[in-house]
Amino acid sequence: MSVFAVEYVYAPGTEAGRDEHRPGHRAFLTSLKESGNVSLIASGPYADGSGALLIFAAPSEEDLAAALARDPFNAEGFVAALRITGWIPASGELSHYAQ
Repeated sequence: MSVFAVEYVYAPGTEAGRDEHRPGHRAFLTSLKESGNVSLIASGPYADGSGALLIFAAPSEEDLAAALARDPFNAEGFVAALRITGWIPASGELSHYAQ
């Protein structure tokens, strides 16, 4: 498994929609914590409300992208930009995820 940092940049004017779909979004993320293929390590919104940072373990970027397409925030068009970047947690609390 590789580790990936995912950045969501929220589309302008989507606050109400995100509030409405947040329970489904969080349930989706929770389901990934429990799956064997793509695993959520950590996630949370930016303090300014502009987006979020999510950290995953996944077999490949393609597997992760396919899973993220099912996120209600993506399916509803609330994410204007999504960036997936391979990441190596070399030190700190997440370093045990490094290969």
